[in-house]
Amino acid sequence: MELGSQIKRHRTERGLSQDDLAAKIYVSRQTVSSWENDKTYPDVESLLLLSVLFDVTVDELIKGDVEAMKEAISNDYKKMSVLATGGLVIAIVGAVAAVGGIGWWDWGIVPSVIIGLLVWGIGMAMLVRVEHMKKEHDLVTYRELVAYSKGEPIDRDNPKSQRARRHRILKGVALTLVAAAVGAVIGYFGYMFLG
Repeated sequence: MELGSQIKRHRTERGLSQDDLAAKIYVSRQTVSSWENDKTYPDVESLLLLSVLFDVTVDELIKGDVEAMKEAISNDYKKMSVLATGGLVIAIVGAVAAVGGIGWWDWGIVPSVIIGLLVWGIGMAMLVRVEHMKKEHDLVTYRELVAYSKGEPIDRDNPKSQRARRHRILKGVALTLVAAAVGAVIGYFGYMFLG
């Protein structure tokens, strides 16, 4: 793979840090680092921005890495799909194990909760890995994820993408609190009806 070394060479020749380059082409520093270490590949839009910034053609920049990029994108997307589906299924199995162990299978409250939480935790870890992969590729909306899966340019300037990028941490905290409240209510009523 030559693309990562090409990006790094052109960046250092121009005296740019990874942060400087990231700001100029509208990605995160971690994204630039992933490109330079051949962990991920730039999308078409980023390649065009890089070629303009470095004053080279896209062909000169990628030098035969196109097929490797398509394969890497395809593999990453498949991995995200498998992890997302598997994580969701395992998390649901964990919740069913906890409720079923208490209500139907007479495992007892403590063993049921422990088994349920362990299985649910494995599923959630898989889902967290998917979110980490999306963050690596700077994918926030479903439209961006679909474009990425097809190797198409990712439009991060549309209103939905911009809105989704605002206050991500606050939204994550709010979503976590809402999920915890919903879980507490379901747990309370489950205990009242099953207990």
